[in-house]
Amino acid sequence: MKPIRSVTSVAAVLDRPDVDTDQIIPKQFLKRIERSGFGEFLFYDWRQDPDFELNRPGLEGARILLAGPNFGCGSSREHAAWALQDYGFDVVVAPSFGDIFFSNATQIGLAPVTLPAEEVKEVMRVAETGAEVTVDLEAQEIVAGGRRWSFEMDPFVRHCLVNGLDTIALTLQHEADIAAFEARTPARVVTTAL
Repeated sequence: MKPIRSVTSVAAVLDRPDVDTDQIIPKQFLKRIERSGFGEFLFYDWRQDPDFELNRPGLEGARILLAGPNFGCGSSREHAAWALQDYGFDVVVAPSFGDIFFSNATQIGLAPVTLPAEEVKEVMRVAETGAEVTVDLEAQEIVAGGRRWSFEMDPFVRHCLVNGLDTIALTLQHEADIAAFEARTPARVVTTAL
């Protein structure tokens, strides 16, 4: 997982409440078992409309998505976080997130940043002018158009995102302790017969 310390980019604005995981990545595209290849199907049904927000010119390469409340609600579809990341987003800023989506995002290095609804609207207004937005996880602030907004993030989640630590990398930080334990603890089952 790559570390996410600070991201500066144009920001895509999806000012819709209750965007669920079925809308983020429709069910017909869930046939892959790897995490890649989902980005091209992100918001597939909505993207058929030429006026859909992410179809607007100038959003190519956007790494920040500004969204409405309860983003990622619905099913436990981890493919939703995969699709957003595969499309190119590193950060999603919203007033609130579906709990399972939030967990799935943090586990793959997609940063979900929570900001009060009125402040998300302010950032959206600045982003819609074409101004770049910076989301700094280390400083816990968003900067755009000469303005700053502070946000809170769980210290453990922030630590993992800033350092690029997934659950395996977290475990490997204790590799020496694990090896020492295994060296001094006899196996409970004789494995030579297996």
